[in-house]
Amino acid sequence: MITATRIVKRYGTLEVLRGVSLSIAPHEVTAIVGASGAGKTTLLQILGTLERADAGSVTIDGTDVTALGETELSTFRNRRIGFVFQQHRLLPEFTAVENVALPAMIGGASRREALDNAAALLDRLGLAERLRHKPTELSGGECQRVAVARALINHPAVVLADEPSGSLDSHNKQELHQLFFDLASQSGHTFVIVTHDETLAARAHHVLHMSDGQIIDN
Repeated sequence: MITATRIVKRYGTLEVLRGVSLSIAPHEVTAIVGASGAGKTTLLQILGTLERADAGSVTIDGTDVTALGETELSTFRNRRIGFVFQQHRLLPEFTAVENVALPAMIGGASRREALDNAAALLDRLGLAERLRHKPTELSGGECQRVAVARALINHPAVVLADEPSGSLDSHNKQELHQLFFDLASQSGHTFVIVTHDETLAARAHHVLHMSDGQIIDN
C-alpha cells in the first residue's frame, strides 16, 4: 500500500530523516514507535503528502506522489488519504455530521450526499444519537470517533494517525484502538499510527522502530 525509498528531510542544517525506506502492507495496522525527536511525525507527514521530502520517493496505492504537482497532490490527498490527529481538530461551529461531511463536499459530493454518507458512517461508529451535536457537546472519545469518521468519509486507501489516543482516558483509548483493528479487518482500511502507547504497538500487525531519523528495526 505504501512504499518509501531513501527518504531524506532537512530543516536547515538539521537532518530529521536520514534515508528512510519502508513498505506498508495493505489492510493492516502498522505502528511507528520511538523516542521523541526520532522523526516519527515528520515521516508520517511526508507519507501523508503534507510535507515534501528533500530526497527519495513515496508511492501510495500505486501512485508516485512525489511526482505530483500541488493541485494533483491536493486532490489525491483528499480522496486517498485520511488523517487522525492527537487533538481531534473538529471545527467548533459545525455539528458532528457536518464535520464528517466536509471532506466529501470538498471532493465534489453534493451536500445531501455528503451528509447522508456522513450520517451512515457515524451510525456505524456508534454515534447515531450525536449527529447534531457540536464538538463542545461531545466527550473526548466521541470527538475522536467523529475524527475517525471524517478520515474515512472518502474511502481512503490509507489512514494516518499521529498519537490519536494520546489525550484520551484508558477506557476511551481502548475503544479507539479496537475501532482501528475492527476497521482494518472488516473494511480493509490500512492504518499507519505513530504512537507511544505500548499496548497499541503490541497489538499492531507490524511495528517500525525509529531512532535518530532512521528505522532501526522492522
